[in-house]
Amino acid sequence: MKISGPQIFWIMFVMETGMTLLLTMQPAIQEAKQDAWISAIIAGLAAIIMTIVAVRLSMLYPKQTLVQFSQTILGKWFGKMIVLPYFIVWVSVTGMILRQSSDFVLIALFHKTPIWILCLILILLVVYLTHQGIEGIARCAEMFGPICVITIVTLYSLDMPNTEWHHLLPIYAHSGWLQILKGSLAPMGFLGESVMITMLYSFMNEMGKRPSWVYWGVTAASFFLVIDAFVVIMTFGPNLASRMWYPAYEVVRFISMMEFIQNIDALVVIVWILSIFLKLALYLFISSYGAAQWLNLKDWKKPIWVIATVAFVFSILPQNIVVSTIEYPKKIWTPFVVPITFVGIPLFLLVVGVVRKRISKRTGQSAN
Repeated sequence: MKISGPQIFWIMFVMETGMTLLLTMQPAIQEAKQDAWISAIIAGLAAIIMTIVAVRLSMLYPKQTLVQFSQTILGKWFGKMIVLPYFIVWVSVTGMILRQSSDFVLIALFHKTPIWILCLILILLVVYLTHQGIEGIARCAEMFGPICVITIVTLYSLDMPNTEWHHLLPIYAHSGWLQILKGSLAPMGFLGESVMITMLYSFMNEMGKRPSWVYWGVTAASFFLVIDAFVVIMTFGPNLASRMWYPAYEVVRFISMMEFIQNIDALVVIVWILSIFLKLALYLFISSYGAAQWLNLKDWKKPIWVIATVAFVFSILPQNIVVSTIEYPKKIWTPFVVPITFVGIPLFLLVVGVVRKRISKRTGQSAN
């Protein structure tokens, strides 16, 4: 299974864009108010730094995944132990994403449909795509990516008559750097999911192994997040936007031109579903592929149904939308998942890996 540079660009972009635009703007505006666009810039820069660390780590052992090179760096048993938090995160977040997406579809379209039915339909579709492997997921990303870009640009352009620049003022006066930094935590946690490149880098072909493709994918997603912040704040102002569940969705519902172009919010649902569909398939793929490597299974597809079943159970556990959309990101994802699995472990493996490479190189030179 091999994927190209442009495909990894679209994978990064599509995977990060949908949920980041829809779910992170409200908590960012709650903290940073009209300066949420600054929070978005900081979140993008932090995500790029995390991506650089993950790519540099992957480049140390370009033919191995995270599950493999963690054992190469730390030894078999310690290497296996250090990736266990990733399996916990991958499976649990698959369930939470499944629930968050189903909650949104329930609110936007199917108001009376039981939530478990939406979760079940989506996970079955995701299992089908995951069975096609990373190449199938990459081809979907190539197809979904341009659709997402065109749709988002079109919708935000149509909203321009509803924007007012004075909502962005005054800059910094009502927030301060502490609040701006707090506002960056939610979008940073979503954009930082690019560290999954540690599981995907080994699938890139030789031409695609230029890290710029990955960096540009994260940068493009970050750019659209900043634009989203500007559009949401200029349309509703910080006070109203901070009280909305999905500010980006409400922006599109607010569009009305000449009483002809209106009620186009279904387009947002399409972009959301395409992005979520790809993101769920990626998490299910890396969970199954990683589990197969961890358990030394020859067929990486065998764990798919087990992981999908566990993720489905996770998705129906939250009692309401508050648990899945607010409490999980705020109480688990931001304080634990981001610092441990996005920053701490990759940085630790990179430092140890570089030191071991240098020691091995010096030992080889001494032997010669």
